[in-house]
Amino acid sequence: MAFTNRYPVRYGECDRQGVVFNAWYQAYLDDAVDVWLRRLDPRFEDRGWELMLKKTEIVWHAAACIGEVLAVTAEISRWGTTSFDVAFEGWVQERHCIDGAMTYVVVDTTAHRPVPVPAELRAHFE
Repeated sequence: MAFTNRYPVRYGECDRQGVVFNAWYQAYLDDAVDVWLRRLDPRFEDRGWELMLKKTEIVWHAAACIGEVLAVTAEISRWGTTSFDVAFEGWVQERHCIDGAMTYVVVDTTAHRPVPVPAELRAHFE
């Protein structure tokens, strides 16, 4: 199952050319996963686990500009024992702006050591 969140591009997220500065794309992608996850439980960390980002990749296709709305779609592309991958697409209307991929590791909230992906998380994202 895919999840989509929308990000109005603000002035402070753009460079002098008026386009989204590259670091913001990673923030949008990571935030989309956080928003999706908090639909399971707004305080999911209280369940004893959380997510840590292990790897990220972003492929740029076209600029998102001030005043536009970037729609970011996230979908699970791989499940592991303690980790999972998310594939992303970012669009402004009909303009394909970015593709991305992130690997997250599920860790316990005290020692930050990997733990198995909770069944409730897998069920929520599927």
